[in-house]
Amino acid sequence: MTMLKLAMLLLLSASTIISTKAFSPLFRGEARLFLDTADTTIWQELLPTGIFHGVTTNPTLLERAGEPCTVKNLHKMAKLVLEHTDEFMCQAWGSTADELYECGMALSQPSRDRIVIKVPVTQIGVEAASKLIQANCRVCLTACYNHKQAMIACSVGAEYLAPYLGRMTDAGLDGSAECLKMQAITEGMKSDTRILVASIRNAQIMVDLAASGMETFTFSPEVARELFVEPLTTEAAAVFEEAAANGASS
Repeated sequence: MTMLKLAMLLLLSASTIISTKAFSPLFRGEARLFLDTADTTIWQELLPTGIFHGVTTNPTLLERAGEPCTVKNLHKMAKLVLEHTDEFMCQAWGSTADELYECGMALSQPSRDRIVIKVPVTQIGVEAASKLIQANCRVCLTACYNHKQAMIACSVGAEYLAPYLGRMTDAGLDGSAECLKMQAITEGMKSDTRILVASIRNAQIMVDLAASGMETFTFSPEVARELFVEPLTTEAAAVFEEAAANGASS
């Protein structure tokens, strides 16, 4: 083997190790946390924490962030996200199953293994999801409001189903109970579909669901920041820094 070939193999091995370390933390296990925003300045703030498996977006979040809801712009946004995380979720749009399918295929084109296409769990949305899945496109069925819809997600083979916890509660339902029923349905049907809990209003609700066995969540920057708020930890960290400074000056 020539020295050039050996150097290339070593470089390839090193890059593979770096890539694996960057996107698959050793002790994360099965948990997947997603940041639910299309605001790129917030991505710059929170993605470097390393706690997020990916970013979720939809047309509403794009509008709120002042980002164009176009295939070209979403490709640009996906590139930014995938430099820091495993997955980028974006939502297809269209008034028919064929339009949703074509849009989803266009959106996922740059990276079918890391871009996940969201479609609503309506009849035409599920029809589009079926076609996308058959085309080896990763799919999240979204805007889920009832545990019975978990049977649809499992049967069509969607990778994710996103129930809107907070909005279900607003509508008079027990949002947490609905999510737990969905989880039980996927287990009962022996499906690999993940219940991606969305519309989370505070960190404690998410923590309670995690303690009950749920492992996949997408949440706002406000909830993300709430996870880091613990005055006793902040105080202890300050004491450590003070001791380190005293030790350095002695």
